[in-house]
Amino acid sequence: MDISGLIIRGELLLDEPMSRHTSLKVGGPAELFARPADTDDLRQLLVWLVDRGIPWIVVGKGYNLLVRDGGIRGAVISLERLGSIDIVGPGLVRAGAGADNLDVVRFAQQHGLGGIAFIAGIPGTVGGAIRMNAGAYGQGILEKTECITLLRDGEVREFCMDQLEFGYRHLELLAGDVILGATFRLATHDPRETEESIRKDLELRRSKHNVGHPSAGSFFRNPAGQAAWRLIDGAGMRGERVGGAQVSTVHSNFLVNAGGATARDFLRLSARVKEAVLQSSGVVLEEEVRIVGEE
Repeated sequence: MDISGLIIRGELLLDEPMSRHTSLKVGGPAELFARPADTDDLRQLLVWLVDRGIPWIVVGKGYNLLVRDGGIRGAVISLERLGSIDIVGPGLVRAGAGADNLDVVRFAQQHGLGGIAFIAGIPGTVGGAIRMNAGAYGQGILEKTECITLLRDGEVREFCMDQLEFGYRHLELLAGDVILGATFRLATHDPRETEESIRKDLELRRSKHNVGHPSAGSFFRNPAGQAAWRLIDGAGMRGERVGGAQVSTVHSNFLVNAGGATARDFLRLSARVKEAVLQSSGVVLEEEVRIVGEE
């Protein structure tokens, strides 16, 4: 890709292997990998890309993401530098899309606010958490969100949650929308109680999710009223392996890179698991991970 004339204050990398930027440690190269320094940098980058008809996608820190082995045509835009966290009003915490989930919980705790400790152990950033309505224990982060900030058609716009459609692991946005950040409405909370909630969450996740290999977290969505891992276990798929990709022996809704895996290995293993679950229970599993890129 010819990037002459493209100048941003952030970072630009050509033919960058996405295996360096995903938790699964697989994925072919992105023609252009960009880390804009701030919103103005992002706008300038998008104008340049759109003017030239170059496709682009936005990522955080590569969790919940599977990039195919052929890589990504066009640009990958990482918002990890948009990571500010601030108090913007009584009980209101605003976090940029690139802020780590745990950092937001800790920041709120330091200001005597709480209610979002359930995202403390979910790896990744606010942008990804908002986009998929991340959550645990029957709660979703959008239930604690006052509004989100989007870059839509080149303009920064604020949307309150009553203006948006969302549900389990889902937020309805327009094509081309970029999540810049979110404002959370939190309750006054004793920091010691928040600390206990964080500790319990992290310990629970370490005991259940310490799978010992690179993973993207839960690979499949939980069907309504059911747990994906139980369906996978019931289909006899725990430990199943294709190449270097394996259904974890610790948590069967985690597909892990047991060594030398390719994206194709994960896609073939996913298809095998889905077919086995369909045959054993009649349930159609859907991937929770975002799958992008060329074959």
